[in-house]
Amino acid sequence: MAKDHGNSIKNDKQYEELRDKGMSKEKAARIANTQNSGEKGGKADKYEERTKDELYEQAKKIGIEGRSDMTKDELIDALRNH
Repeated sequence: MAKDHGNSIKNDKQYEELRDKGMSKEKAARIANTQNSGEKGGKADKYEERTKDELYEQAKKIGIEGRSDMTKDELIDALRNH
């Protein structure tokens, strides 16, 4: 049984699994709090298929600093490793 992390985490089991895989608390919480957390078969476009503007907006949403000076490839790397 997964530990209850309170209202701040919507999917406690997924959060713990992500933390066990070495993800930061912030990244694990962000993933576990998505609307479809825990569901398989996500339909999101791959980062490489998105425009630079779309990647920039995603980076802005999660607070990646220096995003305005990044290339598309740098944005992809930052999003994957944040």
